[in-house]
Amino acid sequence: MIGLIAATSAGRSAAAELAEALGDCTLYQERTVAASIARAWAECEQLVCFLATGATVRLIAPLLADKHSDPGVVCVDEARRFAVSLVGGHDGGANRLAARVAEALDAQPVLTTATDATGLPGLDTLGWHTEGELAAVSRALLDGAPVRLRADAVHPLPALPPNLTADAPSDAPTVVISDRMPQLPTAESGPQPPATSEVRGGSGGRSPEDRSISDRIEASRLTTVTLRPRTLVVGVGASRGAPAEEVLGLVEAALADAGLSRHSVSHLATVDAKADEPALLAAAAALGVELVTHPAEALAAVAVPNPSPAPQAAVGTPSVAEAAALLGGGELLVPKRKSAPEGRAAMATVAVVRRAPRGRLALVGLGPGARDLLTPRAREELRRASVVVGLDQYVDQIRDLLRPGTRIEATGLGAEEERARSAVRLAEQGHAVALIGSGDAGVYAMASPALAEAGPDIDVVGVPGVTAALAASSLLGAPLGHDHVSISLSDLHTPWEVIERRVRAAAEADLVVTFYNPRSRGRDWQLPKALSLLAEHRTPDTPVGVAHAISRADEWHTVTTLAELDVTTVDMTTVVVVGNTASRTVAGRMVTPRGYRWQS
Repeated sequence: MIGLIAATSAGRSAAAELAEALGDCTLYQERTVAASIARAWAECEQLVCFLATGATVRLIAPLLADKHSDPGVVCVDEARRFAVSLVGGHDGGANRLAARVAEALDAQPVLTTATDATGLPGLDTLGWHTEGELAAVSRALLDGAPVRLRADAVHPLPALPPNLTADAPSDAPTVVISDRMPQLPTAESGPQPPATSEVRGGSGGRSPEDRSISDRIEASRLTTVTLRPRTLVVGVGASRGAPAEEVLGLVEAALADAGLSRHSVSHLATVDAKADEPALLAAAAALGVELVTHPAEALAAVAVPNPSPAPQAAVGTPSVAEAAALLGGGELLVPKRKSAPEGRAAMATVAVVRRAPRGRLALVGLGPGARDLLTPRAREELRRASVVVGLDQYVDQIRDLLRPGTRIEATGLGAEEERARSAVRLAEQGHAVALIGSGDAGVYAMASPALAEAGPDIDVVGVPGVTAALAASSLLGAPLGHDHVSISLSDLHTPWEVIERRVRAAAEADLVVTFYNPRSRGRDWQLPKALSLLAEHRTPDTPVGVAHAISRADEWHTVTTLAELDVTTVDMTTVVVVGNTASRTVAGRMVTPRGYRWQS
């Protein structure tokens, strides 16, 4: 919940507006502002104070305890010009909150954390547990000092800074991005070979810092911050009524004996019959993870090294711990292990599996071209990616939004298959990939060829974009007010016979038709032919809207008729919208009635 604090009528008005925009907000109005802040501090994850920053600092100073647990605090000035991330920028989410507040109140977000100001991903913003000298390593990255990268797996992280490389000097301390990290080199042990599968260019200099991302507990004399990716699945079984301490103790012992960090546990897994077992729920809560359950028949189908008749008789599967951990694949690090209480039989079993990181493919629609029609989610995904794949002219549109160090794969027209396969291949390697296109990625764009290549071993995220048809409609009036269809007139990938059959069907069904790819220099007869097919079922005065280069410098649009349309003004950057028999022109705008009775 977000606590709102205001001392003036203007502040309370802004707080009410913000609460309506964000939701899950409470305005605290105790006897004094200090009392309001104290109560909100105890009850809320974040605070927005409509106060001066100086006043807010004095009021929260006695309440500050720890950066990892304190609420994030954002200050908004009386004139609502600025939303200042004051404390808890990363751990408390104040930086993100400042951006949300600024968007809701039409203000300017003010972020002073160095990584955000320079466009670098903060090490403590990746959603993983961090251990070690975070500030020192962050300073090295910000200063441009060489920070060595080592990894035995690729994780789908945002773009990393250029000074974080795998081929830093061999005697340098090391930066590790891995869920299974070998012993790091020390001054006595000498240099170690890099464990990363990708080299991104060299970086010279002195005194590199070391960052590790690992689920394995390692010791190092180097300046180190360790990030713990959630790569481990712990399968657990328990007899009814098993003590919570027995289950949790077994899990922690199994992890510790294997040299694995408890902070890398993704979730506990068990059979459906144990979904309400108190000991399992308590162990999951203690680890800060979910208890995920599976049907007994699904677990019974998993091949395990240590099946047993006991769970088969009790819950219908020969394995619970190993099968639950292995369901979905992975490497069995800890085979089934039983608890060993004194004086009685074991009541808990555990197994640990490491799952390979899953790459991430974001299919991002950029809209028709104007920056203000690029959605906030698309911006976030572009910043989230370490690799951007797209048509060269589309890459140029958003190049300034990318993080430093983002790898770019840009190709020209006609290389759609190459782009789709490249994006999928990079995601399969474990990278965070953004495959971009104009409009919406799923409409005559790159989502279809990419998903035709993608398998189940990567995560796919669709990011909607404003389509050319929708953008054209907003310019022309309301031509899509009733049933409509989009048809591409390009016969490069679809035989003309198929296109013609679809146009005839749309004409006979009295649908509004939006033509994509209507005309090019080498393909100039298809649009007149399509219009003649529609004319068999439309009158000559049927409204036709034409929108060219929507949202770009040479944009123009017009509403004409089926009889008067000049097809020579149409090209591949144009959208043509032909109305149905009910469409009409009203005050120069194209309107297709929805059919409301009150308008009849």
